[in-house]
Amino acid sequence: MTNLEFKEIRKKLKMKQAEIAEAIGVGTRAVQYWEKGERKIPETTAYFVKNMLQEQQQKPNNSASPVAYSDLKIMYVPLANQYAQAGYLSRFADEEYIESLPTIPFSDDVEHRGEYMCFEVRGDSMDDGSYESYLEGDIILCRNIRQDYWMSKLHYDKWDFVIVHKEKGILVKRIINHDVERGIITLHSLNEYYEDFEIHLQDVAKLFNIISTRRKNNRR
Repeated sequence: MTNLEFKEIRKKLKMKQAEIAEAIGVGTRAVQYWEKGERKIPETTAYFVKNMLQEQQQKPNNSASPVAYSDLKIMYVPLANQYAQAGYLSRFADEEYIESLPTIPFSDDVEHRGEYMCFEVRGDSMDDGSYESYLEGDIILCRNIRQDYWMSKLHYDKWDFVIVHKEKGILVKRIINHDVERGIITLHSLNEYYEDFEIHLQDVAKLFNIISTRRKNNRR
């Protein structure tokens, strides 16, 4: 996002520099630097302000009723992008490492309970050309499923999943079967070129529901 694009969005939101700074969770000086073009606008910030504008434009009678952001609750979620995923795999239990990761802001349209992580999608295994696809570069917001819940049938008909496998790495998949007695789940890729396969939950370090997806505007 360029400095002019950021400034144009702020004006469309009818927000002062201090107001949008507070909504994003930064100082007013940072906004001033961005609008002057003296510092690069973080990708996470670009995602957030674009979503703010989209939410405002989707509200009825928007021109007569400006959106109030003063009560907006923001949750900053750590992001394991493509380059950080190898590190996350070995250090997912290290709180200091998690705190060092970049974060993405989400407004209160998500439920602020539990442990959340964002992952950047790699590869094309979940891309079948449909609206359900996860494209390479998509940012997916995920909520951790506690291990005690793994002992009962997973709600795989409702969610897609991120599986942090101890050997295979970070997998974005659809679960099509959960053999509770044997502790085995069957993973499915939307792309028909990838075959289904089974993994044992004892080889899984973390399991997440996929809550939502963010996609760049210039992609389908």
